[in-house]
Parts: sequence; structure tokens; C-alpha cells
Amino acid sequence: MPTWNSRGLRGSVLEDLINRTNEQYREKGLALIQKVPTPITPIRIDKEHRHITLAYFEQKSTVDYIGAVQGIPVCFDAKECASDTFALQNIHAHQVAFMEEFEHQGGISFLLIFYTGRNEIIYLPYREMRKFWDRGAAGGRKSFRFDEIRVCYPVKQHGGFLVPYLDAIQQDLDEQDTRD
Repeated sequence: MPTWNSRGLRGSVLEDLINRTNEQYREKGLALIQKVPTPITPIRIDKEHRHITLAYFEQKSTVDYIGAVQGIPVCFDAKECASDTFALQNIHAHQVAFMEEFEHQGGISFLLIFYTGRNEIIYLPYREMRKFWDRGAAGGRKSFRFDEIRVCYPVKQHGGFLVPYLDAIQQDLDEQDTRD
């Protein structure tokens, strides 16, 4: 059974920023996005610091966030990457399957990746991530480099929003409309 330890907190900075942004979006009536909790069962607790130091996942999670933006269903996962190479092992098969099914139902799926070395957050559409996933599944590289990404949208702080990803969703939708 999968276990959790302190490595599981790697994306917490990005998630904190996204959570604050989601609250602002909700307050302004722009979107309703919620963090999907992953149920865990603690095994070991540091009583002095009141932290869980070892736990197991009760079930597989889907994605980090799910909700609606102006009537459009969206789901996404938040990832952090210290180098310019993103390891696909950070995405699980059940998450890819969920995102695929979500898109088949008319939703939008994507990753928000914080490249900490570049201090840059990008919106990576599911269809672009899926190309790398399929390459790895076919025996190719099990990662992708920042410079390999053809379709992504930078997410830059503005207008009081810490991670204004709605702009990237709009760019993605606009580009999809021009392809259709």
C-alpha cells in the first residue's frame, strides 16, 4: 500500500497560492474550484511537533482540484519541479485516466507546474501532457524538458491574484476555437 512521508509536502507552496487564488475567484464569482482531499491514515505522529510523519493513502486520489469556471468543468493537478526536467513519475496512471475521462465529458484538464528554478508557473493542457505520457509508455523518455513543451501558457501574478490561471484557461479555449 502506498505510504506518505514528508516528501508528500513538496507541492504545498504552490497549493497554498492556488488555494488563496481560488478563494478570490469564488469571492468574485469567477469560479468555484475546490481542493480534493486525499484521505490518509496516520501510522506515525511526532507528538512533540504535532505532525504526521508516516501515513498510508486510504484510496487513490484523482486530481488536486476540481470545479467550474463560468459553467465550464475544470480539473487540474498542481506540481512543483526544481529543475527544467519534469519526471512523469510525478503523475500517476489513475490521474491520467481521470483527466482523459473528464475531457471526454466536455471538461478541461491541465497541470499547473511551478518550475521553482525558473520561478515560473505554467499551465500545461492535458493534450500536451498526454503526448509526453504516451511517449514514456511506448518506451521513450519518462520525463520532459521545459524546452520540449510546445503548448503551454505562462501564469504570471497580476490583478491581485497569486496564480491567475483563468487567463491561461481562456487562452487555451481561444486557441482550441481557432483549431476547430
